Amino acid sequence: MPYERNERLFRVTIRGKFTGLDDAGRAAVLAAGGTAYTEAGTFTHDSSVTAFTFRCEVPAGPDDGEDEAALGAMAALGAHGHPHEILKLAVTDMRDIKIRPKGRRA
Repeated sequence: MPYERNERLFRVTIRGKFTGLDDAGRAAVLAAGGTAYTEAGTFTHDSSVTAFTFRCEVPAGPDDGEDEAALGAMAALGAHGHPHEILKLAVTDMRDIKIRPKGRRA
């Protein structure tokens, strides 16, 4: 999702483990797999589909901070409906990312 430099956008990475994932849930996780950050979120997982990393992109208002972004990502993860336990959560404010121009060398 392209974004304007002044738009507040967060990328949230949640590491966790599934608790009691059934065959239908396993199939749904496999279908939502990927490494891209999206608003709905994508999963990467271990071979047994037990441990996972969930990547989510959260647009936010001008007064929203990391806490609101974390809550938005947890809501997106919860919307998938799979029983889980969160082990670690990391939030990146994309406005803090500096992009160096290509082709310039010191």
